[in-house]
Amino acid sequence: MTRRPRPGSPGPPLLPDGKPADVYSAPCPSRAALDRIADKWTALLVGALADGPRRFGELRGEVEGISEKMLTQTLRSLERDGLVERTAHPSVPPRVDYELTELGRTLDGPLRAVREWAEQYVNEVRLARLSYDRRTS
Repeated sequence: MTRRPRPGSPGPPLLPDGKPADVYSAPCPSRAALDRIADKWTALLVGALADGPRRFGELRGEVEGISEKMLTQTLRSLERDGLVERTAHPSVPPRVDYELTELGRTLDGPLRAVREWAEQYVNEVRLARLSYDRRTS
C-alpha cells in the first residue's frame, strides 16, 4: 500500500537510498526514530529538559519513578540519537549537565501535546479500562 502525503504537505523526506521515509514499512529506519520518541521516559525527559540543562540528580528528582539504570540508559540513547548533549565540566566534584540539542528541541512541542493529552484524558482512559475489564472478566 502506498501512502500519499496530505494535500499541501511536502511529503516524507527521502532516505539516502532515494526511497521516501515510511514508518508503516517494517524495514524503514524511521521506525527506530518512532521507537525512541514513543517511549514514556523519552517523553518525560524531553519535557524535563525543555527549560534548560539539568544534572543527573535533578532529572532523577524531577521524573519520579525512573530508576538510575533507566535514566542512564535513556539519556545515553537520547545522546546517541542526537537529541541530548552531555557536557562534563572539569570541576571537583565532577559536574555533568544534560541538555536538548537543536534536534531534541524539535520534539518538545509534539511530546508536550502527548503529555498534555495523557493528563487531560486520564479519567476517560481509566473508565474505559474499568468498563472493558468488567465486560471481559
